[in-house]
Amino acid sequence: MSRFSTSTLMLRNLNDVFGESDPVRRRAVVDEIFHEDAVFYDPNKGVHRGRDEIDRIAGVIKATHPDFQYQPIAPPEELGDGGRVRWVSGSPGKAPAYAGTDFIIARDGRIAAVYLFFDKLP
Repeated sequence: MSRFSTSTLMLRNLNDVFGESDPVRRRAVVDEIFHEDAVFYDPNKGVHRGRDEIDRIAGVIKATHPDFQYQPIAPPEELGDGGRVRWVSGSPGKAPAYAGTDFIIARDGRIAAVYLFFDKLP
């Protein structure tokens, strides 16, 4: 089993899971970086438990804005087994459409939980 730093997990979650359009590539990363019993807390879409649900909701979210890309606005921060990354999202070359902060809890080099908070645009 691969082990990743908390910072790597946060960036891969943003870009390779929620930012990925290809369902096969997205699922491979979900299996690689999430624990089987991981949980994703989304203030708009509720609680999603397990890799299958996280993969499904990531696809649903990506499909609503297929051209949007996530861009961290500060380097990821780590503290103990937790971390956060602040980001903006939108179409490349245009002003960001929305902003957020992902908080994650890592366990043994994989994501155990992701908490999504939406922020005001900077």
